[in-house]
This record gives sequence, C-alpha cells and structure tokens, in this order.
Amino acid sequence: MNNQPTFTLGIKTNLGQFLHQLVQVMLVGFTIGMMRTALPALAETEFGVPRNSFMLLTAFVVGFGFVKGTLNFVAGRLSEKIGRQRVLVLGWLFAIPIPVLIYVAPSWNWIVAATLLLGLNQGLTWSMTQTSQLDLTRRDQRGLTLGLNEFSGYVGLALAGVITAYLATTIGTRLGILIFGLSTILSALFISLFWIKDTRPWIHLHSPFATTNTENKLPTTREIFWLMSWKNKSLMAICQAGLVEKFVDALVWVFYPIFLYQRGVSLTNVGWITGTYGLVWGISQLFTGKLSDHIGRQIPNVAGMWICGAGVAMMMLNDGIAWWSISAAVSGFGMALLYPNLSAAIADQTPPEWRGSAIGIYRFWRDLGYGIGALGLGITAHFTGSVDAAVWFVAIAMLLSGGLLLLSNRSQMVKF
Repeated sequence: MNNQPTFTLGIKTNLGQFLHQLVQVMLVGFTIGMMRTALPALAETEFGVPRNSFMLLTAFVVGFGFVKGTLNFVAGRLSEKIGRQRVLVLGWLFAIPIPVLIYVAPSWNWIVAATLLLGLNQGLTWSMTQTSQLDLTRRDQRGLTLGLNEFSGYVGLALAGVITAYLATTIGTRLGILIFGLSTILSALFISLFWIKDTRPWIHLHSPFATTNTENKLPTTREIFWLMSWKNKSLMAICQAGLVEKFVDALVWVFYPIFLYQRGVSLTNVGWITGTYGLVWGISQLFTGKLSDHIGRQIPNVAGMWICGAGVAMMMLNDGIAWWSISAAVSGFGMALLYPNLSAAIADQTPPEWRGSAIGIYRFWRDLGYGIGALGLGITAHFTGSVDAAVWFVAIAMLLSGGLLLLSNRSQMVKF
C-alpha cells in the first residue's frame, strides 16, 4: 500500500497553504508599513534629525535597500538547500528586535539599525511567500498568484501606515509601534512555525513546463547571476526596471511624508495620502496580475513604468489633499501594472529547478533600488536644497527605464 502523499498544482487544490502564505505576506506588509509614515514625518521632533538633513534622512532607506537586496539573493539560494519554511521562520526571528529598538531609540542611528534588521526580515520572508506560492500554482496562474501576493502585502503596508499614524497621535510613536510591531511579528512567527509547509515537494511537478540544460546539472550561483544581470538582455532589462521602480517607493517612503507634513498636512492625512498609493497598488493587483496571464507581461510592465512616473510628476503640478491623493493613486496604479508582472516575467523565462535563485537575484536588483534610489534622492535634494528636484529625478528615471524595457524585452525560456 502506497502511503506517500500526492502533490498537485493549482490555487484551488492547494488553497489552505495558499491562504496561509497570503496571511504571511500581509503580516510582512504590516512590518514594513509601521516604519513608513510616522518615522520620517517625526524624524526632527521625535529623534532630533536636523531640518533638511536629506542625506541623514535617507540613510535608513539606503541601508534597508542594500540589506534587503542582498538577503533576497541569499534567500533564493538558501531556500533550495534548507527549504522555504525554514527561511521564512528565520526571517521572522530577525524581526523581533525591531519595535523594541524603535521604542528605546535615543537617536536616529538606532532607527537606521532597526531598518537594517527590517531589511533582513523582508528579504527572507517576502521572497519565501512568493517562491512558495509559485511552487504551488500552475504556469497559467503565475500572474494571478503574484498579483494576489503583492495585493496582500501592499494592502497590509498601507493599512499599517494609517494605523501607526493614528497610534502616534493617540499614544505616541514609540509605544504605538512597539505594540503594533510585536503583535504582528509574534503572530507571523507562530503561523510560520505551526501552519506553513515547505513547498519544495511541488517543484518536480513543474518539470514538464521547463527546458533545463542538457546535462541536467544545476548552474552555479555565479552563472545564474551573470545570466540575469547581463548575458540575457531580456532578463537584464527586467532587472533594471525592477531596480528603477524602487526609486518611487523610496520617494514615497522618505520624502512624501516630509513634503506633505511641511506643507501643513496633519500626520493622519499624510498617512491617508501615502496609504492611497499603497491601497491602489495593492487592490489593483487583484486584476493586473491576471490580466498579464491573458495579454502577456510586456504591455502591463512598460505601461506601468510610464504611468507610475507620471503620477510622481503630478505631485509637483498642483497642491491640496485631493490632488496629492489622486497623484498617489496614479502612481499606485502604475505600480500595480508592473510590480507582479516583472516577477512573473522572470518566472516565465526560468526553469523551476533554479527559479528560487532567479527570483532571488531579480529581487536583489529590485530592492537594491531602495538603496540606490534613496542615495540618489538624498544627493539630489542636498545639492538643490529642496525635495522638488528629487521628485523630477524619479519621474525621468521611470520614463527612461520603461523605454529600455520596451526595446530590450524578449520572452523566452532560458537555456544553459
């Protein structure tokens, strides 16, 4: 009698594990979202950051981007050796000190340290939810799968920004983040320990859809990195687009709260405006991922880059809460078009045996965009003395990057 478990592909047949992963990624969104509204806006009054110290303000996002990008790279390869579930648990263990550090922080340097731990957490956990969900689902469900994943994460991010803004105005920034953060992190750790399964047993079911190298030998990490970063022009174009689109997120994270708060917008309204960006981004991905399953990845990706950049430019063309909310919504919709579908394009073109590594390398370059973008924003704002030039820097970068993606993309399965 055969007592071996059977594994099948598809969202419906793996619904329990699929939903557990969606809960995980929403809690991942909560964890980063608690850092995105109150901390930048109150950097001067709460943590003693001198006014217009643009390089100091961006330091925590620069650190976050480089750490998260590196851990994305590590997580993909590590998950193929020790399993997806173990990497997920490790990511949540790194997160436990974050709200405690913020609560006791005597200076902005402690916030930077907490954000480095956040980068470790995000690089390990979010990568694993995506990789695991792709393991469970069929090829024709990849866009929908990544759309649902990003929807859950960025709705969580937006809600956390609003919730922590309210907590900051009622019980204080530090206490609010301590309570919210520990509740989120410990809940996620408990779920990942007792309900999440490792999804590596599903990988072999994808083999009929992939063409691997003729020697049936996995490529080395160096070979995959070189292929994706330069050798294959299609994958290279996707990676650069991922990197540049993070300039927008760095802008929203660091400068939008300062830009709005200095113009007299209340902290709760700052939370709602920046939250509009995240909510539109998250909710729209319910259909933008599925859309690409039907019309292909190229049109949503290129259109998303340009629409998102247009939303950034709109921020400078008028003022008022309604206008800024509309601008944020336009950027969020552009992000929804490109964000899950850049990842889906990587999944389309890479074999399942090293797809975890491929997604990790793409996410390395993408989240390195936080660091490079924040550094560019800080330098631009420092030398011009205002946030305005930094906004235009991001808008132009998105336009040019979308053009490169349009010219360079070729959809094909990668062979060694």
